[in-house]
Amino acid sequence: MFSWLKRSQKQKMEAAPEPVAEKGLATRLQQGLQRTRQGFVSRIDRLFSRSAKIDDALLDELEEILITSDLGVRTTMDLLDHLRQQVKKDKVVDSDTLRKLLRERLLSYLQQPEQAEQAQEGDGPTVVMVVGVNGVGKTTTIGKLASRAAALGSRVMLVAGDTFRAAAVDQLKIWGERSGVAVIAQQENADPSAVVFDALGSALAHKHDLVLIDTAGRLHTKTNLMEELKKIKRVTGKRYPGAPHEILLVLDATTGQNSISQTRLFNEAVGVTGIAVTKMDGTAKGGIVVNIAREFAIPIRYIGVGEGIEDLQEFDAVKFVAALFEQ
Repeated sequence: MFSWLKRSQKQKMEAAPEPVAEKGLATRLQQGLQRTRQGFVSRIDRLFSRSAKIDDALLDELEEILITSDLGVRTTMDLLDHLRQQVKKDKVVDSDTLRKLLRERLLSYLQQPEQAEQAQEGDGPTVVMVVGVNGVGKTTTIGKLASRAAALGSRVMLVAGDTFRAAAVDQLKIWGERSGVAVIAQQENADPSAVVFDALGSALAHKHDLVLIDTAGRLHTKTNLMEELKKIKRVTGKRYPGAPHEILLVLDATTGQNSISQTRLFNEAVGVTGIAVTKMDGTAKGGIVVNIAREFAIPIRYIGVGEGIEDLQEFDAVKFVAALFEQ
């Protein structure tokens, strides 16, 4: 579990429910990545099985597979340059070795160093601001994180910063009732920054451990809406110095390369510190995760591989690559 969520936990672990078995999580991950495995790794394996030697023709076909799996042109070129160098240096002649080199390089892209965190003053709550475009699953992701933290003994507050959509507030309240956590909301079309300011005052007064701020889904190309996000971030820091301690960008894996432009613009606007990639089970192009990790060096915090709470899994690069490559 990532440190910002670890910090929010109380020391009442004996009251927490039994965690899902590690084997069960691994199975869920493998099942959730089945479409990507079939559309990506299985195609690579078929290519290697029918090619007797490693030559330019094989590498050209490999390039097509990587690009069409949403690895992106720049990441694909970097990967192929590395493979060509290794093939030449080590005189690689068999596909098994090439497959191993490919797997190791993908893993290196995903194993990004942890970013330095914002310092917290005193024993106040950890504040996480969740951002992203419409329809990526922000509110659902917040609800699942809240359920997980509450089950581990944390006092959690959800803040309905999306004041433009009544359905978003209702959805957040449903998650709050389901998880037994507080939800702070105001009237429709209220100033989101004012909602957040008041909510943080309440969280500090009532000694909550974790505050998850939902924000309105917005097109990342709309400058005025991105400015509003910047304002929410500024107001959060004024009300509680050092906050937000995490700015979590939620991306939908099925949107493919559009996730790259979303990450770039949200990062420029508010400084993204972590990423959650949802709907991995709904795409055969899971290479987008690798592409995002390499392009931005922003840690992937979570991936969603199904509808259940346990299907929002902490991202582990080694387990992710193993789930793709192991039969």
